Amino acid sequence: MNDRQTQLHLVVISGISGSGKTTALHGFEDSGYFTVDNLPPALLPNLAAFCLENGFAKVAVVIDARIHEAIGSFEPYVQLLRDQGHSVKVLFLDTEDHVLIARFKESRRPHPFYHPLAYPHIQSIEEAIQAERALLEDVRAMADRVVDTTTLTPTALRRQLQDMWGDVETAGLQIVVLSFGYKYGIPVDADLVFDVRFLCNPHYVPELQTHDGRDDVVKQFVFSDPRAKPLLEKMEALIDYTLPEYEAEGKAYLTIAIGCTGGKHRSVVLAEALAEHLRGRGAHVAVRHRDLPEPPDGKEA
Repeated sequence: MNDRQTQLHLVVISGISGSGKTTALHGFEDSGYFTVDNLPPALLPNLAAFCLENGFAKVAVVIDARIHEAIGSFEPYVQLLRDQGHSVKVLFLDTEDHVLIARFKESRRPHPFYHPLAYPHIQSIEEAIQAERALLEDVRAMADRVVDTTTLTPTALRRQLQDMWGDVETAGLQIVVLSFGYKYGIPVDADLVFDVRFLCNPHYVPELQTHDGRDDVVKQFVFSDPRAKPLLEKMEALIDYTLPEYEAEGKAYLTIAIGCTGGKHRSVVLAEALAEHLRGRGAHVAVRHRDLPEPPDGKEA
């Protein structure tokens, strides 16, 4: 029996209802994972045995608040599988409350905790969301990766997860360089945040307003600011210094967020440049521009 038959690569998906867990699970399934939805934690060892017997090396499961108090047994069973030598990563999806409420209204599906007969003390969807957050607090705390889906379309979420877990056997730190606009909020899943708003702003140049930081004319403008290149070099030096330390402590994922006012020009230019530098040193890196529209051809921005 070979290694792929004796060790599982398991991704456990959890998170707040309405945050995109079903979309994430379908994404893993499309990537060749054996998938199971709404699994009680106590069945994790049985699932592992079944998958080993049937040759499923890559597995993704959803375990969330639909099982209610049984979620409390989540961590011991995850640790049990890790003690048995399996690779187990926990992914937690989160979304801001106002977006969750809008999603439930749009889908016309009830929140699992918003049932007056089962939970008479919960009087609104807002209270249901807070009750779920409290129940999942420990799961979120133990997650290897927390992804904020507030601004992500289903396609963008699937692409981001593909970058993270397309091949779970890939060794090394997985890096996402993310541009964003401060006017839309700081990404909650960022590990490092750089503020580049002090650079000259292309927004005030009329002929550049219809362009974004992926266009050469904007790149040239941003780097014509004498502060831009030294800033990039200092960012590169900091990242080059810290990456080996993150890897040494076993960190698997790193999100580097770079922000300007609207997330269209300066942050995009610097994010692209930093990602190019990281690729040059052999890092596994993906670039995301949170506040730019999805490319029309579906390709990565």
